[in-house]
Amino acid sequence: MNLPMNDNYNYRARLRDLLRERAFRFGKFVLTSGKESSYYFDGKQVTLHPEGAYLLGKILIAKIRGDDIRAVGGPTIGADPIVGALAAVAYLEGLEIKLFIVRKAAKQHGMRKLIEGPALSPGERVAIVEDVMTTGSSIMKAVDAVREAGGRVIKVIPLVDRLEGGTEKIQSLGIAVDPVFTIRDFGL
Repeated sequence: MNLPMNDNYNYRARLRDLLRERAFRFGKFVLTSGKESSYYFDGKQVTLHPEGAYLLGKILIAKIRGDDIRAVGGPTIGADPIVGALAAVAYLEGLEIKLFIVRKAAKQHGMRKLIEGPALSPGERVAIVEDVMTTGSSIMKAVDAVREAGGRVIKVIPLVDRLEGGTEKIQSLGIAVDPVFTIRDFGL
């Protein structure tokens, strides 16, 4: 498949189609938050897909370009493929940006880092990405880690917001939430 290179291509519509086809499962599931759900969103089925990664990278660049964001990262493992996709697309578009991953806990060997990637500068404007947001707990851990490292979280960009309280929790801290999709975009 040839890469869409014109400004009129609807990256978001195509990404939504891929998510519908590949990322949703229906049944009875227990989420990381402990809540039960009748559906499960497995974003990695798309963020680890070549076309999905490219589309998401293009969309994320559009979401951060006007906000003077200097670094983007998020909690492992949901953010890992998103950050990788953004790295490749940012390079293709000539965008200089720091990218990082926040571990669940600091390593107990080597450099003992909690944040992997280039060091954040004091006051540096940061966006946090994640594949799915429910209560916002994993994102909040990443926000705390960035703040401890001196960064300033400006925006959180989940691929899909389940609309189960995470947005309100993050916005209460003065951080914008700008999801690529909400669960309503999929009729759920």
